[in-house]
Amino acid sequence: MANRSSSNTKNGMSDEHKAALAQGRHESRVVRDYLEALRSSKPKRGRKRTAESIQKRLAKIESELAAADPLTELLLLQERRDLQDEFEALGSGADVNAAEDEFVAVARSYSQRRHISYATWREIGVDAAVLKRAGVPRSL
Repeated sequence: MANRSSSNTKNGMSDEHKAALAQGRHESRVVRDYLEALRSSKPKRGRKRTAESIQKRLAKIESELAAADPLTELLLLQERRDLQDEFEALGSGADVNAAEDEFVAVARSYSQRRHISYATWREIGVDAAVLKRAGVPRSL
């Protein structure tokens, strides 16, 4: 019987090919998680909302709903839902540091495999210091 661990067979992929695919999926997940954490922690324009200001506005919405016409009620209900989501996000806060550490571990190989340039990482918002820690060169 032939050793299937490293040879390509008619019935499937080699173990090396499977490992490479698994590595690619893992790296893609890590990069996606980091970019999502960056995006969610990016400061928004205007005055920063606090948990207290969100709660105050939610209370005001509740009092306004009682006398609201149907269109205003619709808009208030949507605002309430948005504020509740924002309030929940305040408590959880994406852990950018943990995602960053994982990103640093895979960024160089991901960049090389997918031909992602230093400039593209910078354009999407990855800090230069993070790219330096990851070993991503300015030119591939």
